[in-house]
Amino acid sequence: MRYLIKFSYDGSAYYGFQTQKEKETIQEKLEEALTKVNNNKKTAIIATGRTDKGVHAVAQYGHADIDVKITEVKLKRALNSNLPNDIHIIETKVVDDNFHARYQVKRKTYKYIINTGEYNPLERNYVFQYNYSLNVEEMKKAIEYFKGQHDFRAFATDNKEKENCIRTITKVSIKKEKEKIIITFQGDGFLRYQVRNMVGILLRVGQEKISPETVEKILESKDRTKSGKTAPAEGLYLVDVKY
Repeated sequence: MRYLIKFSYDGSAYYGFQTQKEKETIQEKLEEALTKVNNNKKTAIIATGRTDKGVHAVAQYGHADIDVKITEVKLKRALNSNLPNDIHIIETKVVDDNFHARYQVKRKTYKYIINTGEYNPLERNYVFQYNYSLNVEEMKKAIEYFKGQHDFRAFATDNKEKENCIRTITKVSIKKEKEKIIITFQGDGFLRYQVRNMVGILLRVGQEKISPETVEKILESKDRTKSGKTAPAEGLYLVDVKY
């Protein structure tokens, strides 16, 4: 039987979501728990996508096929009892055998948090400690250029010539809460490092090193070398996925 699994995690201690040889990952821990529940039959989880080292998830999803007869509630409890406390199963739900957690995604939402105030060691793994002021109004102008359907090749770290880099971003926002800046992107999908690269260019706008209009020119250039540094991983969260 196929289950859709909703889960969250603190990515601080892991080398990203996807399984890697001799490195602890979120996928590895989930599949170890699934295998134990599934009578020790090796069981894979197919997630909505992968997050990189140090990135967190408020709501990530994946599907897995379980052979043992188990209710949704008991599966949730069983998985949580076999997972470390920085990974948590929020919900499990029986779905059709043809359901696919990755290919049927309609939109994803990411947020990125920046601290412009005093360095906070307690938040160093959860908020980018920029610790300087930024021109938020200019950043708000710049982020609007990302809305709509574009070829985001200039903001894709793996810039493969044959890869389809066209994505649609439906919503963007920047808001300031005291000394924190929260940047949100919602779209039908994102390329590797795309969100962090977009945040990186917004930081340059906020530093008043480039104008908001320059973002449009970089986007149109389809040249990754023009978009600058990738923002650090710790400020990034996958917050929602819709099917």
